[in-house]
Amino acid sequence: MGRVFVAGSINMDVVATVDRHPRIGETVTGKRVLFSPGGKGANQAFAAAKLGASATLIGRIGTDRFGQELRAFLAAQGVDLRFVQESSEADTGTAIVTIAKADNTIVVIPGANGLVSADDIAAVPLATGDVAVSQFEIPQPAVGAFFRRARAAGAITILNPAPAVEFDHGLLDLVDVLILNETELSQFTKTGLRDSDEPERFIEAARALQGERDMIVCVTLGKRGVVALAEGKQLIVEGRAVRAVDTTGAGDCFVGAVAALLADGQSIRNAITYANVAASLSVQRIGAAPLMPTAAEISKALDETPGKLSAR
Repeated sequence: MGRVFVAGSINMDVVATVDRHPRIGETVTGKRVLFSPGGKGANQAFAAAKLGASATLIGRIGTDRFGQELRAFLAAQGVDLRFVQESSEADTGTAIVTIAKADNTIVVIPGANGLVSADDIAAVPLATGDVAVSQFEIPQPAVGAFFRRARAAGAITILNPAPAVEFDHGLLDLVDVLILNETELSQFTKTGLRDSDEPERFIEAARALQGERDMIVCVTLGKRGVVALAEGKQLIVEGRAVRAVDTTGAGDCFVGAVAALLADGQSIRNAITYANVAASLSVQRIGAAPLMPTAAEISKALDETPGKLSAR
């Protein structure tokens, strides 16, 4: 079984729940506030670890109280933190999350995440069969260095290009699996996609982003499921009808689950079907990392209402 290595952000999420999002200049009364471990890197590593994968996180935290709490939490969940460094030059990354009727708005303050560099990647012991995962909440030069080392070692690379910022598309030449949502796909391809569009429109845009590369592209569509270009075919996984209360971290849950199954040697078809169920469970709980689903919970959900996959 391969290992999962995640180079990414580590944040403390400050989550406020409200009946509706405030308008510009308006103050609304909240219902609840909680502090939850987060950051795309930490979430994805935690999700993989909770599914039984050997998960190692590469990143930076500050020397403040949030950094101490995040380190203690992740270590207790079995995430390998050998390559998480403490930086005195910046505070631990923070995300301010507002949730209203399951929809969220997020403001991210990168803090120490912005200091992750190629040097942080240099000693990571990647090998054939491992899976290397990254996103855009750390500097892109570090992501590129990480993927170059992974490719040289024979590891599988997964890029989750979020948040949707401008990037050199040459980076995609180092990517084996690209996982993004419909908003990110729309921005990167300048296609003006909408939630109500037919799956074929997302497939067409994904194919344009894929170009001539031998790269799997997975597009997550929330409650509508997943579409993908993989194994020379179009794969469509139907969404699952659930009562969502918080979508924060659902995409990270999906990425972590895909990484865990690929590290276990399973096919991309099995991985995205499994990850689709995992993400549907995660949105039924408030909070990102602490409430990622377990393998037993996902297996039970698969038995009850498996996500239907079609290929053509």
